[in-house]
Amino acid sequence: MGFMKAFFFKHKLLFFHLIFWILLISYRLFDMTRFLSLERALMYFGMPTAFNILISYLHYFLILPYLFEKKNLLKYLVFLVLSLGVFMLLRFQADAYFLAPVSRDQEYYASFHFARILSVLWGFLSFIVITAMIKLAVNWFDLESKRKQLENEKLTAELNYLKSQINPHFLFNTLHNLNYLALSKDDATSSVIIKLSNIMRYMIYEVNKESVPISKEIQYMKDYIELERIRLNKPFRIDFQVSKEVEEVNIAPLLLFTCLENAFKHGVSDKQGNCWIKVSLALEGKKLVYKVSNSKVLKMQPASPSGFGLKNLKKRLELHYPNLHTLNIEETDDSFWIHLIIDKI
Repeated sequence: MGFMKAFFFKHKLLFFHLIFWILLISYRLFDMTRFLSLERALMYFGMPTAFNILISYLHYFLILPYLFEKKNLLKYLVFLVLSLGVFMLLRFQADAYFLAPVSRDQEYYASFHFARILSVLWGFLSFIVITAMIKLAVNWFDLESKRKQLENEKLTAELNYLKSQINPHFLFNTLHNLNYLALSKDDATSSVIIKLSNIMRYMIYEVNKESVPISKEIQYMKDYIELERIRLNKPFRIDFQVSKEVEEVNIAPLLLFTCLENAFKHGVSDKQGNCWIKVSLALEGKKLVYKVSNSKVLKMQPASPSGFGLKNLKKRLELHYPNLHTLNIEETDDSFWIHLIIDKI
């Protein structure tokens, strides 16, 4: 079955042409044999059809490329007119030699008059247009398929690039903290190593997936919070609430973490007290509702160029959940709020 499918797609253009001619010939013979014998039906229908096939594929393979590949309209028209003229002369000669002697309408097949010229010309042009349309239709589907493939590859590359911006930024900070703890022989060193191992495992095996169980993203965020607790010298208040039903859904990796990272970056400082962060995650029907708010550090430092940032969060939401998300960001003198809703999660 797989072989037949692969063979069909490889030779789909040939199959389209064969199906067209088989259907046409079958219908015409079925129609004509109601009044004529099969032998006479083949004689009256077979020779005109043979000429139609020949000029159609002469045009298809040799003349049409001048229009669509070489972009030379003049040569295309010259060769088309010449081929029509030659084939019309050959067709009239063949009709006079083969059909006129055996037909009741000998004068029709033996004569050369304006109405007959129009009839033969119309037949030639009809089949030339039909076969050309088959080629154009197949080419359009191929181009559309390639366009979608390139678009998907571009989106994948862009998503991977956006994700990769997170990893160095966070890992470098954590390794720096780990080095400090190791040098000071802090008891928390072992805990940091375990949590860092969990985070690296998530980054290596999960972040390049289309989606992950949200429970893994939540655990990743909890490990990050604990690492931040160890890093910071001053205590801070954090309220992290997650409803149980949320853990049953999947989500694009690192979307939720980005908001949390932003809250720590701009809302918590080891040089300022009374810092706080609030995080809530709930499922309302089929909507995932995510809220993150934080205090504002008085002297906010500009975001690191290697950080992911809210700008990239917006871009990833557009790529993963086009027209299926709402992101509201509010800022006051002393706080910052992010409200994200993802529909049909």
